[in-house]
Amino acid sequence: MNAAYKSKHIAFVLAVALVGLFLCAGAARSATLNDYADRLSRSIALVEQIRAAYADENSLVRSEQVAGGLSPVRQYLPAQETVTVNGQPVKVDNSWLEADIRDFEKSTKADDRRDALARISERLQAIHEHVLDLQKGTRVASDKDADKGRLAEILRRPEYNVHPQPQSSALESLIDGFFRWLSRLFPKPKPIQPGSSRFVGNIVQLAIIALCVAGIGLLIWRYGPRLISGRRKKKKRREARIVLGERLEPDQTAADLLVQAENLARQGNLRAAIRKGYIALLCELGDRKIISLAHYKTNRDYLNAVRDKGSLYPSMRKLTSIFELHWYGFAPAGEAEWNEFRDSYRKVFRE
Repeated sequence: MNAAYKSKHIAFVLAVALVGLFLCAGAARSATLNDYADRLSRSIALVEQIRAAYADENSLVRSEQVAGGLSPVRQYLPAQETVTVNGQPVKVDNSWLEADIRDFEKSTKADDRRDALARISERLQAIHEHVLDLQKGTRVASDKDADKGRLAEILRRPEYNVHPQPQSSALESLIDGFFRWLSRLFPKPKPIQPGSSRFVGNIVQLAIIALCVAGIGLLIWRYGPRLISGRRKKKKRREARIVLGERLEPDQTAADLLVQAENLARQGNLRAAIRKGYIALLCELGDRKIISLAHYKTNRDYLNAVRDKGSLYPSMRKLTSIFELHWYGFAPAGEAEWNEFRDSYRKVFRE
């Protein structure tokens, strides 16, 4: 009797567990927008935590903090799921995330892992911002600094704010070294007192120093322009650059990238065409010395760099919004969206 009761009790518990499992599976298949935004936020926080660990030079601390890896992110954001937006089911494709996580896991170099984490973080943040826009009932992209307050401190990475110290030229170093040698050669003169025994010696020292300075001035006047013109002729060969994860060859220009974007648009791949056009925009601004290109910078970093550039900022903000919406967001790209992006691109450089 007791054994039968236990069997029935176990069967009842299993039935309840199976019902709960099916309910969870149903919820996972059709998640709310708020739930999706919460899982995005958790994933971003985890990725940034691991990025901070790779910034720590202590390998023991790093191994403890990244022991779990990015496995929880896979659970938060499955490759395929359905999100309910304004009562309508929307299919979400997060398969790119699995590919980037595999790149991170199979990499053996810390620099490669940092790059993979930067790509994942950038895309997750862009998607999260558009989800916040959808929650507010609009798709208009704008600054979300207030919405990202809890991530602001994490995103202010100290290595992003390091500026190289200016180096002096070879001629300046030579002159500076000569004056240091000259100051050591002669003792520091005491105040000259007329009639003292050191008066003549001090006058001779000053005369020698004056002759040396005059000689240096003559050399600079005679050979300085030739040295400067020679340095100008030896331009440093431009190296390959990485912009938003794409490698640009040394001789590749913004015009080349725009031609590639036009070819992608004619082939019907308008989403990739918008991305290629946005990279062409960044390349052109970099060549014009308006922004500085770096492999670790995101599209938001480049946008913030032109915040004080007058009319350029709103135009670039519009192009950045189109890029994020169609590359990271939910909206598909059509011919009208590509024409809007191309016209806005041309308007930037006409102004």
